[in-house]
Amino acid sequence: MDAVLSVMILPMMIGTSELLLIGALVLLLFGGKKLPEMMRGLGQGVRSFKDGMKEGSKAEDSEEDEKTSADDKQ
Repeated sequence: MDAVLSVMILPMMIGTSELLLIGALVLLLFGGKKLPEMMRGLGQGVRSFKDGMKEGSKAEDSEEDEKTSADDKQ
């Protein structure tokens, strides 16, 4: 039980110094040239995901409208 609680609380306890340390480690591991490419790829992935979510909700709305119009015709 304590392990589960510590895993849930740990992300809330990360401060500025820890974030700077993580950022420095990432910069050392991947280098200055590779990091912008990785962030660009991450941004494109997030944008693609959001676009997919919008298309999915539009498809659901159109299916719901078709069901409503079919029910009205009966």
